[in-house]
Amino acid sequence: MKFGFRTPSLKKRIAARTSLKRQVVHRLGVKMPRGYGWLRSPKKAVYNKVYNRTTFDIFSLIKKLFK
Repeated sequence: MKFGFRTPSLKKRIAARTSLKRQVVHRLGVKMPRGYGWLRSPKKAVYNKVYNRTTFDIFSLIKKLFK
């Protein structure tokens, strides 16, 4: 598990927005409400919750500084 600063990746950021899986799910209207990730994939939801609490993003840090 990673602790601290998350290394930004432009390639991964673009890939997440333009993935085929995301397009299919959004076009079919099979989206689940926010917060229901634990229902779809509990193992991934637990990992993401811990990861997001133990790391921080540089862009969110900059946003807080200039707010």
